[in-house]
Amino acid sequence: MAQSQAPDPVLLVIAVFSRHQACFDWALERLQMKFGPLAFMSLPYEFNQTSYYEATMGRRLRKQFAVFQNLVTADSLTDAKLFTNGLEKELADTKQYSEKRPLNLDPGILNLGKFMLATTKDQAHRIYLANGTFAEVTLRFQQGVFEPWPWTYADYRQACVLSFMNDAREFYRRAVRGL
Repeated sequence: MAQSQAPDPVLLVIAVFSRHQACFDWALERLQMKFGPLAFMSLPYEFNQTSYYEATMGRRLRKQFAVFQNLVTADSLTDAKLFTNGLEKELADTKQYSEKRPLNLDPGILNLGKFMLATTKDQAHRIYLANGTFAEVTLRFQQGVFEPWPWTYADYRQACVLSFMNDAREFYRRAVRGL
């Protein structure tokens, strides 16, 4: 019988999207207070692959990924999702913005073989973690690059996002080697 063991720590990646630059700034400040310094960020891109968020977040959304320098335990995805949900609610409750949801934060974790997103919505391809949180393997690393699955969100299929995730994986590979 194989002995169970703790997996290597993983890279925390949080997608931040909004139509207000002040929301990005506010979120990044609070995320760094919780998770430590940023290692790097993606370039922002226009989030126009779906109109799903339009009713609660408005139009002209931008999205950007934040990669944190400190690795986290592989079982920390639920805590990250609960924390980011709390930040979203905190900002919405200020009523500073006309939108019901001025900010969306989607935490994920990356290791050498996959990128997983946290979600509160169940689907056939998602695994329940705890406290109302599910995990979805959004991208898999195959033949030297990250690739989407049939269920992968449209914006995560874009060349700019896949390229960024490959860069994040390389950062992670170097970091985990240094452990």
